[in-house]
Amino acid sequence: MAKARRIVVKVGSSSLTTAAGGLDADRVDALVDVLAGVRRAAGGEKEIVLVSSGAIAAGLAPLGLARRPKDLARQQAAASVGQGLLVARYTASFARYGVRVGQVLLTTDDTSRRASYRNAYRTLDQLLGMGAVPVVNENDTVATDEIRFGDNDRLAALVAHLVRADLLVLLSDVDGLYDGDPSRPGASRIAEVRGPADLLGVSIGSAGKAGLGTGGMVTKVEAARIAAAAGVPVVLTSAGRVADGLAGRDTGTYFHSTGRRSADRLLWLAHASTPQGALTLDDGAVRAVVERRTSLLPAGIAAVEGEFSAGDPVELRDTAGRAVARGLVNFDAKEIPQLLGRSTRELARELGPAYEREVVHRDDLVILQS
Repeated sequence: MAKARRIVVKVGSSSLTTAAGGLDADRVDALVDVLAGVRRAAGGEKEIVLVSSGAIAAGLAPLGLARRPKDLARQQAAASVGQGLLVARYTASFARYGVRVGQVLLTTDDTSRRASYRNAYRTLDQLLGMGAVPVVNENDTVATDEIRFGDNDRLAALVAHLVRADLLVLLSDVDGLYDGDPSRPGASRIAEVRGPADLLGVSIGSAGKAGLGTGGMVTKVEAARIAAAAGVPVVLTSAGRVADGLAGRDTGTYFHSTGRRSADRLLWLAHASTPQGALTLDDGAVRAVVERRTSLLPAGIAAVEGEFSAGDPVELRDTAGRAVARGLVNFDAKEIPQLLGRSTRELARELGPAYEREVVHRDDLVILQS
């Protein structure tokens, strides 16, 4: 952990705001003190990406809202007010150390498409190369229920994969993962997780204590699983012990990487996209897509479901209705019925050369089960 050069740190709303809403300047400054200190101690060799919740919570008090609203429209209004306050607070706090910050707002739609994914990586990499600290958040002001990450823990795991981080640090209300309710006697901290088997029988709590965010221990463990499977080790600890976590001292829970690091965006497609429809594949197409990792051709499609446009994510199902893959489709839903079961050569002769292509290209496809 101490040797990690590029680090993603995620902090939640409850660690930055008061229970009534509004930013707690002392809490923000305390976090920035640690992050700036880590950078300074490493002589500029460490790069930090900060994934920060808090925009909606910060906007509650200025708008006269007593609690986080349940409807999306008022959440977006609060985020619109609060995001500016959040970034202004970080800008002022990091300026005490002569460090610049850059705001990066992401949606799932931005990052599951190839060109947008590359642009997001280039922006973050350039900010880091110029010595700035990117402050990343979901773009709550424009995201809809259908295209939301849902929580910033998952966003942080995906950002860690995107920027090819050496370490992900998830900050919680408690100082790690416990084998029971940490508020009750007898619960023990789980120091290390080497794989899913280490969590068998562990009861994981849900909501945070403050009630301001959307995450909880469940989302943090799921985020740790996603990052670890993508080759990024994870430290889960409390905001008050972030310095220990970054220094590699014994604190919180350390999730060992369980998978191989990849440099593509398919992790986003698997974990951050919401299918807009579904294609049912015949048995031969399922074998070709899942076992041989080929593109999906029209000849292997038995049925289409939903309303979607070219470029949207769709689910690929077997004849029993099980989702076996997810991909970005190259045709509108209304075009596909005329393609079912037909070869690309036949379609090109009848409909033109634009139809001599895959319905889902293998580069835009991720396997969900094999």
